[in-house]
Amino acid sequence: RHSAKEEMASELESYVDQIVNVITNDGRNIVGVLKGYDQCINIILEDCHERVFSPESGVEQVVLGLYIIRGDNVSVIGEVDEDEDIAIDYSKVTGEPLKPVVH
Repeated sequence: RHSAKEEMASELESYVDQIVNVITNDGRNIVGVLKGYDQCINIILEDCHERVFSPESGVEQVVLGLYIIRGDNVSVIGEVDEDEDIAIDYSKVTGEPLKPVVH
């Protein structure tokens, strides 16, 4: 029997070399190309940026480049539809930042 983390890690294989959006437990929204991961869901993102949401102004996109996220800080990983993502003008998108996950 496999643990939940092992099952999640095996599901990530189809996301390798794809653009993904990662929501972290501390509420960060990071988008980049998934280059690698391990059984603890530690992930490596390339060409990534953080989307910082604000209720007053548009989304700030902070360039991070190559980035490693510890598995115990990953809340959600999802594949990004590039065509839909490019069509969104994030400079006009406003919203409250996500609150940290509380266990």
